[in-house]
Amino acid sequence: MNAEEYRKILSVAISREVESYAFYRAVQERVEDKDLKLIFEELAGDETSHRELLEGYLSRPAKSLSFDVTSDYKVSESFDTPTVTIDMKPAEGLQLAIKKEKEAVEMYTRLARMSTGSEQKGIFENLAKMELGHKTKLEDIYTNMAFPEVW
Repeated sequence: MNAEEYRKILSVAISREVESYAFYRAVQERVEDKDLKLIFEELAGDETSHRELLEGYLSRPAKSLSFDVTSDYKVSESFDTPTVTIDMKPAEGLQLAIKKEKEAVEMYTRLARMSTGSEQKGIFENLAKMELGHKTKLEDIYTNMAFPEVW
């Protein structure tokens, strides 16, 4: 991968982070539950951090990152992607957010596999782990909301 291809990939990744931020802010403004508002506000903040990190890679050499490995519960495989509507229920908003995080994990994982340099590969692997962390957090919330009878 040459420098221009790398820059294009980072630009696409930045666009997706901006899109995720806008989605989380929109959901945060629409939900009434205070805990959900806080969760989506935090996710929007995380996406802003990701965007800033990626923009930094566009302007300077990569730096070392380190994250914990997070499990993937694969909850998103059990439902279809809901359509965004005015009367979207909180569980549907969570389903859509989970699907978006899954797509981000897959994108960064593919980029890591395509990377030839170890530092570049590490950047994308760590971004995939961050997005997987979001997905796991959302899946935890979703399963507690969608299946309260389990408790």
